Amino acid sequence: MNLPNALTLLRIFFVPLLVAVLVQRKVEWELLGVSLSSEMFALWIFLFAALTDLLDGYLARRWGQITTVGTLLDPIADKMLISAALISLVQTGNVPAGLTILLIGREFAISGLRSIAASAGYTIQANDLGKTKMVFQVLAISLVILSMRYPELTELARWSMWVVVFFSIASALSYFAKFWGKVDAHVKENRRRQFLVLGRRRKRTRAAMGGA
Repeated sequence: MNLPNALTLLRIFFVPLLVAVLVQRKVEWELLGVSLSSEMFALWIFLFAALTDLLDGYLARRWGQITTVGTLLDPIADKMLISAALISLVQTGNVPAGLTILLIGREFAISGLRSIAASAGYTIQANDLGKTKMVFQVLAISLVILSMRYPELTELARWSMWVVVFFSIASALSYFAKFWGKVDAHVKENRRRQFLVLGRRRKRTRAAMGGA
């Protein structure tokens, strides 16, 4: 177990803690003599978990510790963190349920595409739109959590969520275009190989008949 993988697992373990704190509205804790509201505690948990997403990838590349386990777990941990935060904010009434369904549905769709592509021997890497979407997701969710404590940020948080929707749809379309391009090329290549194999079999059959 290397450090990047440990950070990924830590992000997963933060998910239930984030949910538990987010749904506990208007609760104050005393931490080292400092009063901390549930909203601010949830924000710090979310930001720290999001920070581990940056660190694990950076450290894995820098130290040459990219592993199969880390490659599989990292996107799962990201989706768990974002989905848990969004669903919890639906529970608190701060994010519309329809918007959350759209965003989480997009994540499942892209995961399905990547799985199909992987089964065919292709890897669909995260593109710039997908990375931008992740940045705006973290920013928007942070603003929504802050708006629970500071209502004057509610309008800004609402618009930031629609920005996330825009980038989610745009990145999803780019993934679908890349997927269909590769699938189409794969089908054509398979057909070409089948024709070549069929042609060789016919030649062998004719040669065998001629020899007889």
